Amino acid sequence: MNKNLTTYAALIITMLFWGLSFIGTKIALSSFTPLVCNFLRFSLASLFFLIVFFRSGLPKLSSEQHRKLLLTALFQPGLYFAFETIGLTYTTASSTSIILALVPIAVLILAHFILGEEINRKSILGITLSVIGIVVLVLGGGEKLSLGGSLLGDLLILGAVFSAAFYMVLARDLGKTLSSMQITGFQVIYGTIIFAPFFLYNLPDISWAQVSIQSVAAIVFLSLFCTITAFLAYNFALTRIEASRASVFINGIPVVTAIGAWFILGEKLTLVQMAGGALVLMAVFITSVKTKSEIDLSAEVTAMIK
Repeated sequence: MNKNLTTYAALIITMLFWGLSFIGTKIALSSFTPLVCNFLRFSLASLFFLIVFFRSGLPKLSSEQHRKLLLTALFQPGLYFAFETIGLTYTTASSTSIILALVPIAVLILAHFILGEEINRKSILGITLSVIGIVVLVLGGGEKLSLGGSLLGDLLILGAVFSAAFYMVLARDLGKTLSSMQITGFQVIYGTIIFAPFFLYNLPDISWAQVSIQSVAAIVFLSLFCTITAFLAYNFALTRIEASRASVFINGIPVVTAIGAWFILGEKLTLVQMAGGALVLMAVFITSVKTKSEIDLSAEVTAMIK
C-alpha cells in the first residue's frame, strides 16, 4: 500500500508542477524566446544534477544505456518541445490541447507492442473519459475548435504526442536497470546539449537589460520544480507502474493549468470547464485504483516469487 501511495503521490506532484509550468512559461516568455527559455530552464537543472553526480560519484553506465538515455532526451525534451512550439504557430491552442490528450492512447499502444504491457478495459475507459474531459474543458472556455485549421500544425502537434509517448516507454524500460535520479539527470543534461545550439543562435537577439525579475523567477521555478522535481517524480513513477497507467495523469495537467491560471493570472473558469476537469480527475482515479481482482492477482504473484 505504501508503495502505491508513494507512486501516485509522485504522479500527482508531476501533474501539479507540469500544469503550473504553462503559467511559468507564459511569464518567462515575456523576456525570452521559447528556445532560450528551454535552454535556461534545463541548463540550470543540469547544474543541479552535475553537482549531485560529482558529489555521489558519476554513475558508470554502459554505452548502450547512454544511447537509450540520449534517445530519451531527444524525444523529451528535444522533439516534444520542438514539435509543440512550432506546431502552435500553425494551429490553435484548443486544437493543440485536444490533440495532446491523445498521449495516453499512444502510450497504451506503444507500451503494448514494445514493453508487452496488457491493454485492459479499465485503461481504455480511463483514457476515453480523460480525452472527453479535455475536450469539454477546452471548449467549455469558449474556445472554438477550428476544423479548417492548418494540417501542418496539427501534424506537428501529433509529432509531440508520439515524442512524449516514446519518452514514457523508453523511461519505463530504462527504469528496469537505472534509478530515477540517473534517468532524469542524464535526460536533463542531454536535453541541455540539444537546446544549446538554438540558444547560441538566439543569443545576439536577447536584450538582457530588459529581462524582468518575474521572468528570471519563472525560469528558476521552471527549473527547480517543473524540471528537476517533476521529471524525477514522473521517472520514479515509471519505474514502479505501467507506462499506460502513469500516462493518464498527463491529461490532468490542463486541469491544473486552468485552475492555476484562474488563481494566478485571473483567467476565467466556467462551470462547464469545471465539469470537464472533474471528468478528467475521475478518469485518473479510475485508472489508478486497483480492483479487488488486480490486488488478489498481485498477492498471488508475490506469494509465488517468495
